[in-house]
Amino acid sequence: MVILNKKYLLMLLSILTLSFVLVACGGGEEEGTDEGNSGEDSGSEGGEEASGEFEEQSWQFVTEELKGEVQYEYAAEFAKRINEKSGGAITVEPLEYGALGSEVDQAQLLQQGGVQLAVMSPGFTGGQVPDGQIFSLHYFFPSDQEKVQEVLTNSEALNTDLRAKYEEHSISPLAFWTEGAMAWTSNVGIESPSDWEGLNMRVQESPLMRETYDAYGATVQSLSWSELYTALDRETVDAQENPLFFIESASFHEVQDSITISHHNNYVAMTTVNTEWYNGLDDNVKQLVDETVAEMQDWVFDEQKAQNEAGLEAIKADEENPTEIIELTDEQIAEFKKAAEPVHEYYKNEVEGIDPAIYDKLKEEIAAVEGE
Repeated sequence: MVILNKKYLLMLLSILTLSFVLVACGGGEEEGTDEGNSGEDSGSEGGEEASGEFEEQSWQFVTEELKGEVQYEYAAEFAKRINEKSGGAITVEPLEYGALGSEVDQAQLLQQGGVQLAVMSPGFTGGQVPDGQIFSLHYFFPSDQEKVQEVLTNSEALNTDLRAKYEEHSISPLAFWTEGAMAWTSNVGIESPSDWEGLNMRVQESPLMRETYDAYGATVQSLSWSELYTALDRETVDAQENPLFFIESASFHEVQDSITISHHNNYVAMTTVNTEWYNGLDDNVKQLVDETVAEMQDWVFDEQKAQNEAGLEAIKADEENPTEIIELTDEQIAEFKKAAEPVHEYYKNEVEGIDPAIYDKLKEEIAAVEGE
């Protein structure tokens, strides 16, 4: 009965949101008054000219994180820039995680057209778009975050080929970007693949993540991050992975004894839009969205870097919750790479529904960037 009520609530939210958007696009008198209007003052000058160029409209931009964290701050900065560039005609409302349900709920709402924009991680759509699981491969992308961002920004395999795969499901990724390198937290101090044996690892809704941690000897459990702190505290799961800023912000270090800086993977985020909504935009509005997304790539890289550095320092300074920081050596990383390599072949040859050509092209693009 709870499940039925939740689905009903999501349907109702979708209908109400779409109704609001239709009123806004029709030039209604109501305007958004939240933080999405933060650029209103700076964009008011020349507003009459802009109002002739852009019709008044209001969009919602849902994220998987809370105010102050990378995704939400990205959405807020995007909202500010769109408002300024449109002379106040277009307002964007950034939404924190949980405002419209879980990560999976939010992805579904975007597909249904209930919201216009979303920052989402591919791990929560791995069941629908199997190719998106490529971001779950360990030791596949560069360890240098600048090179990771370069690949994500310029890759044809991702921005053309993988995008087309998502658009079959009414999701258009306009950009891919890193929120920083993943780190493992646990109570055992992970330094070798054998340390995973017997541990229950929290993962996203990605079948490939199961295969990856199975290769290390761990079991896995899919959980929304809102359930994760309690699960770690009660030891119903033993470990998890996230960027350092998120580990600190979500206080996972309070209920885990160690953090392993492993360079095994990156938290990749996608700036996405509902495909039908995006394709229906006037050309000048679509251009406005595209150019803003493009210029945000440098901004978000600097933002995640600052937040991850600050997060690590805060964890180190937390004397009430002392946390062992383990940074893997080159020799230890080589051991993990050896254990993870068969999963790369499994992904390419065994995962149903993926296009191996995307894997091959992306691997070549990564090699080219690493060889620069």
